[in-house]
Amino acid sequence: LTMLRLCRFSFRKTRAWAFSPTRLLSSSGEPSGHEQSLYPGSKSRFSADIAQCRPLTSDGDGGVSLYRVMDRLGQLLNPEQDLNLSEETLLKMHKTMMLLNTADKILYDAQRQGRISFYMTSFGEEATHIGSASALNSNDLVYAQYREAGVLLWRGYTLDEMMNQCYGNHLDPAKGRQMPVHYGSKELNYHTISSPLATQMPQAPGAAYALKRAQAGACVICYFGDGAASEGDAHAAMNFAATLDCPVIFFCRNNGYAISTPTEDQYRGDGIVARGPGYGIDSVRVDGNDVLAVYDVVRAAREICVKMNKPVLIEAMTYRVGHHSTSDDSSAYRSIDEVSYWDREDHPISRFAHYLKQKIGRA
Repeated sequence: LTMLRLCRFSFRKTRAWAFSPTRLLSSSGEPSGHEQSLYPGSKSRFSADIAQCRPLTSDGDGGVSLYRVMDRLGQLLNPEQDLNLSEETLLKMHKTMMLLNTADKILYDAQRQGRISFYMTSFGEEATHIGSASALNSNDLVYAQYREAGVLLWRGYTLDEMMNQCYGNHLDPAKGRQMPVHYGSKELNYHTISSPLATQMPQAPGAAYALKRAQAGACVICYFGDGAASEGDAHAAMNFAATLDCPVIFFCRNNGYAISTPTEDQYRGDGIVARGPGYGIDSVRVDGNDVLAVYDVVRAAREICVKMNKPVLIEAMTYRVGHHSTSDDSSAYRSIDEVSYWDREDHPISRFAHYLKQKIGRA
């Protein structure tokens, strides 16, 4: 930016802009048929083949690949891919996923009994919480949406604290002034959730920029859903993060539905990950029901953020088994058979349990 300002200043004052078009010429000094564009808005080379001038579209051969470590039965696709995490870490992952699932069942029933006013479950998405949380450091900042309670549980948030918040009692730090499931914890570096969709997204690169300036050796992770990616705040956040080189991980939980709106009614491109290169952001798509794959990509993303001060976009493909919230009846817009398949055949907890039985003989 400083160099650009200097060039503009030189051009205005002297009309002798320091500019060398040597990239337009071949080594022999003749005009090149593959010259590089000098337009300031792109980094392309010219081509006479129109087929090479089209970006990737949803009509391609399958789109961006999904990274996974194990299949639906917990079998490693490549034994050399085993992350060799300690038995203690593996069991904590499984225990926390089960704890989240059980707490969801209890609090969902509590809302149905009229004991609390509202609740949102994370059924089917437990691996996105625990896989990502376990790959972060405790000093990394979390900007969540509203379906990431497992991240808090991994960091030490207690069931008592969860109940106090959802019931809004006198032990709740907010004293009942927040809706249920709108958690926050200063001690655990988990910024308080707000109801409006995607408001956390432009806040996250701002916090990440502050961490970079302070040389804190930490990053920010910003969780959002495929529905939030349709908000204008998502564009602003990613553009700010890219242009300011902010150490932030944008973690998209693409669970197939934004409340009742399926993904085919939200976009025609290849999901959310395909948008990353347009912002100049390193991007990857991962199997969100594979807790080990999620751990692996978030660990790598964190290293890029902290060491290179660059943002990373992760799209975790998963499925929301439960209703959007206690105010939703998902049977109105999707079939029971569809939900049953994901619950019985490709659930992240059962997949990880299969892996653990093969790895350490128990789950």
